[in-house]
Amino acid sequence: MTLDIGILGYRFMGKAHSNALDRLPMFFPDAPETNRDVIVGRDEEALAEAADTLGFDRTATDWRDVVDEVDVFYNLGPNHVHPEPSVAALEAGTPVFCEKPLAPTLSTAEEMADAAADAGVVAGTAFNYRFVPAIRYAKGLIEDGELGEIHHFRGQYLQDWLVDPSAPWSWRNDEEMAGSGALGDLGAHTVDLAHFLLGDAAGDITEVSGHLRTFVEERPVGGGGSLEDSGDGDATETREVTVDDAYSAQVAFENGAMGTLEGSRFANGHKNAHTIEIEGSKGGVKFDLERLNELQVKREGSRGYERVLVTDESDPYVDHWWPPGHVIGWEHLFVHENYEFLSAIAGDGEFEPSFQDGLKAQRVLDAIAESDERGERVALE
Repeated sequence: MTLDIGILGYRFMGKAHSNALDRLPMFFPDAPETNRDVIVGRDEEALAEAADTLGFDRTATDWRDVVDEVDVFYNLGPNHVHPEPSVAALEAGTPVFCEKPLAPTLSTAEEMADAAADAGVVAGTAFNYRFVPAIRYAKGLIEDGELGEIHHFRGQYLQDWLVDPSAPWSWRNDEEMAGSGALGDLGAHTVDLAHFLLGDAAGDITEVSGHLRTFVEERPVGGGGSLEDSGDGDATETREVTVDDAYSAQVAFENGAMGTLEGSRFANGHKNAHTIEIEGSKGGVKFDLERLNELQVKREGSRGYERVLVTDESDPYVDHWWPPGHVIGWEHLFVHENYEFLSAIAGDGEFEPSFQDGLKAQRVLDAIAESDERGERVALE
């Protein structure tokens, strides 16, 4: 069985997933065979170049022409493009993999999750950090009771690519297209890891108290220099920034554990610093994405944390790669993610994180924004 793949989006995430599809046969020989059939976008010239570079057979400028022709549809476009193509593909019976956050708004995320439930096909949300071997190792420690009763969760995701006020405006600065700023872009990952790691041990997030802040109210249109190209325009022209530049939140879990979440695209000196700390009655773990092959572990009876290099053959996914100590990188997470997603499709199985997981994270993000707007603590239903 060969799965014909269609991908909407050919830049950052398009490259990451195309690279993963290219690596799968070499390192995961039991993965389903794939054919990079069609890549979708608006710019025909850029599409043709991307198809040649990324190894796709053909191009299309309208997703409506392909969602019922391919075996799998990857929606890697901007947030406002997530709902309509994904729902159309699901209604055509095509499995869908969608970037996070699932949608710009909670209501559209609910529509997408309902469509996935009705379709009865695999629908995955792109929370790739679930597939870090060290994160999987930490989850195993928590589920085995090595940390005891969970008391604290701390999650930070810090970047600095918008510190410069002259950095150009992009869709990520627009509420209608993005839904939110650092909250959805970065906070979605942190919230999902909180649910993934602590779901069985501490339960879901039940209450939030949020704070959002925008530091630069307008940005120039045109030019480069940011994570996304904002398009052509006069350098003196500006557009309003209608999303948050940073957020913080205090949260409570079902078992009474406390959580602190923070995300910023203004954290000077931080490039992609996603850190997780969890403490329980017996021990704790610390993880830093910028050192993704390592986990700091505090075990019961020890005086402090020890550094564990998660590269042994017995560690999650590592047997597919290199000998112990030969580390893997950020791009390998997409290989793990695609392996699980495509295997679920070929084997009529289930994939997590699903659209329901994406919706669960979206509910927390929405509650944090509501809390900031109302100036009070918000309980999740």
